[in-house]
Amino acid sequence: MAEDDGADEVGTYAEWPARLIGRRRAETIAVLLFSNSPILESSIPISVFGVDRRDAGVPNYRLLVCAAEPGPLRTTGGVELIAPHGLDGLHRAGTVIVPAWHSPSRTPPAPVLDALRRAHREGARVVGLCGGAFVLAAAGLLDDRPATTHWMYAPALAKSFPKVRVDPRELYVDDGDVLTSAGTAAGIDLCLHLVRIDHGSDAANALARRLVVPAHRVGGQAAYMDLSLPEEISGDPLATVISWALENLSEKFDIEVLATRAYMSRRTFDRRFRSLTGSAPLQWLLTQRVLQAQRMLETTELQVEEIARRCGFRSPVALRGHFRKQLGIPPAAYRDAFRTREPEGVAVEAEAGRP
Repeated sequence: MAEDDGADEVGTYAEWPARLIGRRRAETIAVLLFSNSPILESSIPISVFGVDRRDAGVPNYRLLVCAAEPGPLRTTGGVELIAPHGLDGLHRAGTVIVPAWHSPSRTPPAPVLDALRRAHREGARVVGLCGGAFVLAAAGLLDDRPATTHWMYAPALAKSFPKVRVDPRELYVDDGDVLTSAGTAAGIDLCLHLVRIDHGSDAANALARRLVVPAHRVGGQAAYMDLSLPEEISGDPLATVISWALENLSEKFDIEVLATRAYMSRRTFDRRFRSLTGSAPLQWLLTQRVLQAQRMLETTELQVEEIARRCGFRSPVALRGHFRKQLGIPPAAYRDAFRTREPEGVAVEAEAGRP
């Protein structure tokens, strides 16, 4: 914890002195930009909070775009940005948003981490969108807290910062004064959530209409995950067990089977698995089975009963229950909405029937 301002370290938000909290208003938002970050993710909070939309019933925010490093900042496609503020902008903001970070394996600059700690200590809420969660974690602001990030990077976040309670299923996580979100679109979801907190549902709904996005999306990231083994864990001894599970989802095995294959006790396996992937083993397995069902619903005409069998569910009822819990809709509705290409077998039959 940095002590550059001479303030004593303090405890929970409720214990922070009013003299510190009063200097920072939530409607003053600092967006912290880094070099080599994707331009789309970096621009999301600027687009949401940096435009005056009072004519549409959206309260105005004061936006401070801050460079975390000496500029100009180079972004996607070689586009260069010049931010009007430096880290000093964080000293005035009641909300600090880190919209992106370019490398999960790199540690952000120490002055940036110190500035984030100070802002948080003085009462600012701190927000990490997508890869920005890694910056918050490096500052220690996610220790012993629930958090999320893009599902592809969740294993890396869990492995690099074991004190963080990573939940890769959520679109965003609100833990009061520290908030995190998943990928690009989820960054918009969380920004709308901030408006909803600050000014109510009417204001958030008005902003959503102006942005032409849903005011609130149901479900989490499960609808967007894939079955590939994350690169960050491919060298871990548990990777072999995880690969075996992914290749044998049609079998009705449980977590005890996976622990045995890993030559571990159930308790040790649970702890190691969570630290590696960010998920409890049972939740991870159920998520993978639902993902397999999603792909079959998208690409085949198989009945739900057969899909349940091929995905390792004990019954169609079990599949429907877990599917609805993870995605918010039943399998039949998902098939209607998300079928992406011609079902397997149809093209072959059509070809065979041609003269």
